[in-house]
Amino acid sequence: MNVFVRYGGWLAYKMCYKFNIEGIENIPQDRAVIIASNHRSLADPAMLTMPMKLPVTYMAKEELFEKKLFSKLITALGAFPVKRGAGDMQVIENAVNILKSGKHLVIFAEGSRSKDGKVGRGKSGVALIAAKSGADVLPAGIIFEGEKLRFRVKLTVRFGKIIPAEELALSEEKQAGDLKRIKKRIMDEIRLLVEGEPNED
Repeated sequence: MNVFVRYGGWLAYKMCYKFNIEGIENIPQDRAVIIASNHRSLADPAMLTMPMKLPVTYMAKEELFEKKLFSKLITALGAFPVKRGAGDMQVIENAVNILKSGKHLVIFAEGSRSKDGKVGRGKSGVALIAAKSGADVLPAGIIFEGEKLRFRVKLTVRFGKIIPAEELALSEEKQAGDLKRIKKRIMDEIRLLVEGEPNED
């Protein structure tokens, strides 16, 4: 991400919210990882990319690029468009190539925004990308009260401990439950950061 965009974003967030980032020491600066986070608002990508030194990119639905100003902003933050209905395996392949190129990849593991702050069950895409790429996963939690960001609300971005790629690999037998196991491992870590407890399922 452009250093001026990052610095300007940091100042803006500090002025608008009681903004704090925790766990910066957990962010690898020597290799690309998957940053798997919950999703609360359109501002989430900017929050997650501010402390990163390596380039960061993330998927965004194609419709978000229709407005020129907003398109320029999210492109500066590392977004690339994903067309609705595009083949899942093509999206996975693109994600794997991004990681291999040395860029962090942000994935909002729930697939959609949460209005009440509770972490959802998650989608299998994050598990598939983790398994196929062989990349470590950095879990992240975005925390604030209420459905929408309000002026001067307490806003926290919390990075957890790295989940090693070895723990997210497919079994040699490639069992049917592999993706469910990997997804649960990732979602449990996100939920711990946001809610303080893992999923009961």
